[in-house]
Order: sequence, then structure tokens, then C-alpha cells
Amino acid sequence: MAIPQTFIQELVARADVVEIVGRYVPLKKAGANFMGLCPFHGEKSPSFSVSPTKQFYHCFGCGKNGNAISFLMDHAGMTFIEAVKDLAQQYGMQVPEEEGTPQDRQRAQEQREKQHTLTSVLEQAGDAYRKALRESERAIAYFKGRGLSGEVAKQFGLGYAPEGWRSLASVFPHYDDPLLVESGLVISTAEEDGADEKRYDRFRDRVMFPIRNIKGECIGFGGRVLGDDKPKYLNSPETPVFSKGRELYGLFEARAALREQGYVLVTEGYMDVVALAQLGFPNAVATLGTACTTEHVQKLFRFTDSVVFSFDGDGAGRRAARKALDGALPFASDVRSIKFLFLPAEHDPDSFIRANGREAFARYVSEATPLSRFLIESAREGLDLNTAEGRAHLSSNAKPLWTVMPEGALKMQLLGEIADLVQLTGRELSELWNPQAPSAKPAREGGWKKGQGKFGQDGYGKGGYAQGKGYGNSYAQSRSTSRPGGRSQPASRADHATRILLGQSALWDTLSNEDHSLLCHLPEPHGPLLAWLEGQMHEHGAMPWESLREQLREHPGEELVLRLMSGPAIPVQPMDESAPELRDLLNRMLVDDIKAQETEAIEAAKSDPSALQRYKTLRERRVELMAVLEKAQTEGIIQG
Repeated sequence: MAIPQTFIQELVARADVVEIVGRYVPLKKAGANFMGLCPFHGEKSPSFSVSPTKQFYHCFGCGKNGNAISFLMDHAGMTFIEAVKDLAQQYGMQVPEEEGTPQDRQRAQEQREKQHTLTSVLEQAGDAYRKALRESERAIAYFKGRGLSGEVAKQFGLGYAPEGWRSLASVFPHYDDPLLVESGLVISTAEEDGADEKRYDRFRDRVMFPIRNIKGECIGFGGRVLGDDKPKYLNSPETPVFSKGRELYGLFEARAALREQGYVLVTEGYMDVVALAQLGFPNAVATLGTACTTEHVQKLFRFTDSVVFSFDGDGAGRRAARKALDGALPFASDVRSIKFLFLPAEHDPDSFIRANGREAFARYVSEATPLSRFLIESAREGLDLNTAEGRAHLSSNAKPLWTVMPEGALKMQLLGEIADLVQLTGRELSELWNPQAPSAKPAREGGWKKGQGKFGQDGYGKGGYAQGKGYGNSYAQSRSTSRPGGRSQPASRADHATRILLGQSALWDTLSNEDHSLLCHLPEPHGPLLAWLEGQMHEHGAMPWESLREQLREHPGEELVLRLMSGPAIPVQPMDESAPELRDLLNRMLVDDIKAQETEAIEAAKSDPSALQRYKTLRERRVELMAVLEKAQTEGIIQG
């Protein structure tokens, strides 16, 4: 689905960011703006500013900023499309669709109406299950026996499905309604001889766990038996609103805790999630009877940059962890943390905390196995590395795991570690895994040189890139030169960064929230274009330039794109070359942006003394970035 850029601009102009943010964050008037505690990081004094005139929010503590759409994406975990639709609904606007025939749009509208109807049916069933829980001493005793309080039971909407075969008939007068089957609440069977169908409740004599999507809508249920019947756990089937390969139990309830705690804890069952919330770990979620998928991991990284997978220490737990590793590897960038926690075989998280205490469990979490170590452990499991055959087998096992990782320093370091284990050099292992690649990269014309000058002097300063060879020189010359064929080189840092990201969109997922915010809020035309790119990444993941080009037709930023990318074909740089180049560009853009914020903070301090603290925080960040830039130049990170 493509939404016209003109509609998005009208929507943002009509929406009141103070109203939207104020629904989630208590705000107080402070001069021309509103202030509150930042919802994206823990703090005791307000540093989160919302401007009604600029329709913009900014945290002086963590750097998060954006408009009404980005707030819904960052805080509520919505995709770009979901945020636009949610905001449009709030302001009574109909979201237009550029693509598809009238029949396609009609089918899409019918599908949306069906999904809304199904969630309404499921909500009604959830209310009935909660009412039944209050009337069932057995179910209440079970939850109390697991140490759950009434407050936690209410938070998660826990309930009870009575023993009868058709208990829901008293809830839904039309028990033969096809929606009950389609929602997964009722099972319908027909005799082979064509006799009348038989209907009965799917969930009977089970404590019930509502499964909610990120908007808080009930999309399914999980049920656990009270006795020894099988199956012990039962989930809703796949429906138009529920797919166990995409949904995570407890994610809606854990949203705020993920930001407060700084990480998400992925467990193996919904009882683990509820018990952990009771015991002081409200940042837990669980998969729903399936292995952790790439879609699960991608959804988690909308809320946090740190994921800890928790598994039992037995063989089944190790196998589940191995599948989670496969799902996580494509997202293991340099700015994210992925770890694996293995509890003693006799414990699950609930029993471990009750036996050893909250502090002991927190220590286990902090000491969890990093992804890099678990990858190597998985690749070498059962192999004798004292033999050539064992080392060769390790190389074969590690290659598919290493290959799917995003480009960056972590991937390069792992190549070196694996090479050491198989007793090859990094270059030899790279040639073994990529036999078509040249044995050595052609040297660039120059690059950064040691002692070439300090930041702001002979190197990158107000004059742009260093006046030497390599891409720095080409950038500096681009203001007055063109490439053969009439294709002008990027004339600004924003141009250059945009071209790199359009050519290597996978780099977007390697960037931090600070980088995303900087890029999406650049002045037109760059900012809106990169905000559009972020939406495409949320919806479709990394896309080749050719696919992006098709999506950009008639986009307001198309003219800029054509200027940057059109003309005779020029090979896109490999990601291992583009990534450090982009990182350097962004660091310099951040320095300039922070300088502007420092000026604003100093001006604000005249009427608001707390702005001085914001200024100090900003200055510390700027000094840190400048030190990184100077070190990079001095050490000659990019060599010929």
C-alpha cells in the first residue's frame, strides 16, 4: 500500500502533537512548550519537550525527537502505515490509496471491516472469560498458587473458560454465527455421512490468557488446563487477525517497561510472562507455541535495541535457542545487543526466581551469552578442532550463519574469530567463503592519512571533507565538478548520506535512533524523503535501489532522487565500504545539529534554568562525537 505524500503532510499539519503525546505522557506548560518525563528512557527530572508551534517533540536527555506519526511508531510500536491509519482515524480522515484497482480497494476495505468484527467478537469472549474467573474457585486457586495478584491478573486480562461444551452459547445468542468459527472460539465438525454439523467451544476448563496486538486489541487466546489433560497449552488457530509467527504474548503490556528496563526478555510461555511481571520483570514477552521468527525479532527491535532470549538449559531449550539465533542474525547490527540466557535444566524463570531471588535472576540476565559467542558455540558443537576435518566442518557450519548478518564491525570481528579457530587468515577464509570475490580490494586513491590535520583544520571542518584523495576529496570537489556523463556528485552531506542509503537501504537498520531522528527531520526535501524510506523499511525491509525507484515515482522527493541517482550506471559501493563512510557523515551532521541545539538551550536558559543542564548534556555528546571523528582521522580508518 502506498499513501500519497500530500496526504501525509496534510495529516501531520492537522494533528496536534501535544494532544497525541499527552495521551501517553503527562505534560506541563513550560513557556512556549510543554515538558514531561521522557517515555523513551528513565529519568527523574523532565527533559522531554513538546512544541505546539513546531508540532515537534524532542528529548534533551536521549535525543529522541519527531512528529505525531513518529511518536506512535516509536512509543506504540506501530509500523508507518499503522501509525498513519491510526492518526487519520482519530482526526476523521480517510486514508487514500494510490495503488490497486477499485476491486482491490473494495476487497481491502472488506478485509479491514472483517478484522474489526473479529476483534470485537474476541473482546466479547474475553469479557465473558474474565467474568467466569470471578465465579470459579478452582481457577482463582490456580492463579493464587502461582503467586499472581489480582492486580496482575487484571493487567493481563486473565480469565477462565468453563467446563461446558457450549458455554459460549450463553454469551453469543447466535451460536451458529460463522464468525465464532472464523475467530477460533468455536470448532465446527460435520459427520462424514452429511449429517448436521456439530459445534462446541474450543477452550473448555482452562485458565485463559488474552493475546493482544500492539494496539491492545484482543486477537486470540492461549489456554492452560487446570489438571493433567492434554494438550497442556492450547492457542487460538491462525485467523485473519492472528498469526502466531508474527505475534508475541505480552508485548502490548510490556511496552513501557521495555524502555524503562532497556531490554526485552523473550521467554517460552505466557505463564512465564505473567509470573515474571509479578516478580518484578515486566519487560518479558513470549512466543506462542512456535520458534522465534525474523518477524518476531524485527517487531521487538521497534521497541528496544537489546534482546535477551531466555531458555531452559536442557536439550529442547538449546534447540529453541538455535532457532532463535537464526531469526536474530539478520538484525545483529553494531548498535544492537542480542543475548541468550540458559537457566538450569530444573528451572523455568518463575521457579528460578522463587528459589534464588530476583537479584540472582538479574545477574543471570546480565551475564547471558552474547550472540557472537553463541554463534561460534553452535557452529563448533560436537566437533574436534584438533583435527583438520573438525576445523573444516566448523567453517562449513559457520558460513551460513555469518553470511546473513548485516555488514559492520561485529561481522568483521566474527570473521577474524572464526578464521583463528579454523587456522586460516581472515583473507583466506573470506576467499574460501566468497570464491568469486577478488583476492584483495583495489586500493583507493588515497583516503585518510595519519597526521593529515585535526578536526576543523586541514581535515573535516567547516570546509567539508579533507582536501586529499579518496571519497573525501571527491566530496569536496563535487560542488564544482561532475562525473562523466553529466551526473553531478552529491553537493552536501545530506545529499551524500541520502545517496548511500538509497543505494544500500540495508544500512538503515544498522543506524541508531539518534541517526534515524536526525535524518528524518532534515529540511526538505531530504527529511521527508528519508522519513518515507523509514516507512518502506518498516513495511518491507531492505529493498534494492531498483525497487525503491519504482516506489518513488510521483513522490515529492523524486526530483532529488533523480539528481542523486540518475545518469549512467555507477556501481554501488560494497556495504563494508559504504558503512564507515555513512557513519562518518552522520557523526559530522550530528555535531552540527547538536551545536544548533546548544544555542537554543543557552537562549532558553535565560527564562528556564533547567535548560543549562540540557546544554551540558548536549555539549558532552558533541565532545564525544568530535573525539570519535578526530580519532578516526588520526588512526586512518579508511586506508588506500
